Amino acid sequence: MGLIAMSERDLQRIEVLSKVIAGRMTMVTAAHVLTLSERQVRRLLDRISTDGAASIRHKAIGRPSNNRISDGVRDYAVTLVRERYADFGPTLAAEKLAERDGLRVSRETLRRWMSEAGLWLSRKQRRTFHQPRLRREAYGELVQIDGSEHRWFEDRGDRCSLLVFVDDATGKLMQLRFVRSESAFSYFEALALYLRDHGAPIAFYSDKHSVFRVAKKDAKGGQGMTQFGRALSELNIEILCANSSQAKGRVERMNRTLQDRLVKELRLAGIDDMEAGNAFLPGFMETTMRGLRLCLPDPVICTGR
Repeated sequence: MGLIAMSERDLQRIEVLSKVIAGRMTMVTAAHVLTLSERQVRRLLDRISTDGAASIRHKAIGRPSNNRISDGVRDYAVTLVRERYADFGPTLAAEKLAERDGLRVSRETLRRWMSEAGLWLSRKQRRTFHQPRLRREAYGELVQIDGSEHRWFEDRGDRCSLLVFVDDATGKLMQLRFVRSESAFSYFEALALYLRDHGAPIAFYSDKHSVFRVAKKDAKGGQGMTQFGRALSELNIEILCANSSQAKGRVERMNRTLQDRLVKELRLAGIDDMEAGNAFLPGFMETTMRGLRLCLPDPVICTGR
C-alpha cells in the first residue's frame, strides 16, 4: 500500500475516534474534544467502519485550490514585468499591470512571483540597520526638507534637483518641486508655496547645506545666519541642521522612494522637463502618494502655531 498524506487535524480525529471505538472515550467527550456535534462524530464513526481510517482524510488534500491562478496567467504577468516593469517594486508593478494592462494580481502574489523569477529581493535581503531619531509627536511641529539631485527624467531631459518636504511626526509627503539646483532662491520659491498650502511649521530640519548653515565660523555680518535662515527667523520658524543623513531618515527614505516611483511615473507619462514635471507633481502627490507613508500613526495635530 502507498503512503496517504493526512493533515494534523485528520490524524487527531482518527486518534480520538479510535478511543471511542475501543470504548475508552464516550461520544459526548469525543465531540467536545474535536469541537464537533455528536451527529458529526457518529457520521465519522460510520465512515471508518465502512471505508477504514483513510476515509477520514479531507477530500481536498492534494487537489489544487479553486482560487489558484493558472500558470498561464502567472507566466504572462512575469513576462510583462520583465519587459516593461523590470525595475519596479511589486506594489507599483501590480498597480501598473492593473492600470495599463488590465491584469489584476495582488501585490503579495506578484511579490512572490517576482522573487521566484529573480526580479525582486526581499526586505530581509536588502535590510540595513540604523538607530532612528525619535519622531516629533505632533503633525506640523517639524518638517524635514532636502534636495535630491537625480536624473529624474532619465535620458529624456537634463539632470535637476527635487526639493522634498516631509512631516516628521507622520512621514506625510507635504510638497515637491523640481529646481535647477539647490539654492537660496529655489528654496525661497518652495517655501512660499509651502506656506501658502500648509501654513508655518514650528521648525524645519535640514542637512548642513550652505543654504541653511553658514560654513565659515568667522563669517562677518548676517548674524551668523544665511539668507534663508534670516527669512525663517523673521517668520518665527526655527531651522535645525542634522549631523548625519540617518538623523533625517524620513526625508532620505522618501527620496529613495521617489527616485524609484516618481522616475517611473514620469517615464510612463512621457514627461521630460521641469515645467511639465512641476505641473505633474500635484496630481502625483494626490493619487499615487496617497497613503504612502513612512509610518502610519493617527497624526496628532500641532496647535502650537
